[in-house]
Amino acid sequence: MPIELLGMIATTAGSETRAVDGPVVDAAYVREFSRAHEEAGFDRVLIGYSASSPDGFAVAAAALHSTERLKVLIAHRPGFVAPTVVARKLATLDHLTGGGRVAIHHISGGSESDQRRDGDFSDKSDRYRRTGEFIEVLRRTLSSDEPFDYHGDFYRVEGAFSAVKPATDDGIPVFFGGLSDGAIEVGARGADVYMLFGEPLADVAEHIRSIRAAAAREGRTVEFSLSTRPIIGATEAEAWEKAERIYAETEALIASRASGNTLTFARPAQHEEVPVSADRLQQAARRGDVHDERLWLGITRLTGPAGNSTAPVGTPEQVAEALLKYYDLGVTRFLIRGFDPLGDVRDWGAELVPALREGARLRDEATAAQSDERVA
Repeated sequence: MPIELLGMIATTAGSETRAVDGPVVDAAYVREFSRAHEEAGFDRVLIGYSASSPDGFAVAAAALHSTERLKVLIAHRPGFVAPTVVARKLATLDHLTGGGRVAIHHISGGSESDQRRDGDFSDKSDRYRRTGEFIEVLRRTLSSDEPFDYHGDFYRVEGAFSAVKPATDDGIPVFFGGLSDGAIEVGARGADVYMLFGEPLADVAEHIRSIRAAAAREGRTVEFSLSTRPIIGATEAEAWEKAERIYAETEALIASRASGNTLTFARPAQHEEVPVSADRLQQAARRGDVHDERLWLGITRLTGPAGNSTAPVGTPEQVAEALLKYYDLGVTRFLIRGFDPLGDVRDWGAELVPALREGARLRDEATAAQSDERVA
């Protein structure tokens, strides 16, 4: 499976290290950010989701129309828009943008307070079961040549049918994330790509084993994506100095309470249950700031359970090799985003992106050669 590289775009500049400065929706920035990813050699970009952020479908359309090849991954939270409607939105966007460039990511966990802003007061177990039904109805709507009925605990449709189907035979890839028992059950049954945070190698290996086993029980296979925040420098020492600056800038921004960026720096409230995937990052951070030689969890410890925050640190070659160790475990997609979101994308395009692709190619060739030797 060829390696796929994903980035993440937003509608305004900001991160853990810098306060948002500009309009909530900056159309020029969306175009520039999208084009930067395409020019740097990325395959796809994630558009994030929160109950206060701009609409992901509209942002995706802007990104797609600003580029020629770049694909999108639209995050959404099941429960607010009917799966039949989402299916038609996805398929329509797929046709209007050349075909094969649209995918969807399902978020079921996360902040309860964020969910309640949109009127969802359901508990965690119900949210995952609802996501499972959502994916079932979504897939049937995108593929069924005849009207169909569906009677579930959360969704009920009669004579459901979409005249518009995906523009290519590859359809609309379904991404999913979550590490609770309920999440793994749903993802193993319905996901094409299972998204994982950048935990230490041993932890990721165990997740892959358990998710693959759950998928096998369903007669399925799934692929895996890993999310990290690479920090690179011309030398290893320079990269670690940069990490220290990022830590200091983040600490200062937290102290000043100047961020206000709910897309990239949102913590659950103190009374809320922390999602399993985010809690596991905190457990790793408590074991130490550095794992596997260069996986840095300093920002993870500082910001608390706020999602993707672990950072491989080093030269482009060192960071590429660190990430490719996950490739050896079965990860074929890497979602990387920076603390300097636009600047990092441009920097990565020069050396990190080519190094990742070349490293994956060499590994694939070695695996193929070993397979040929066994056959011979």
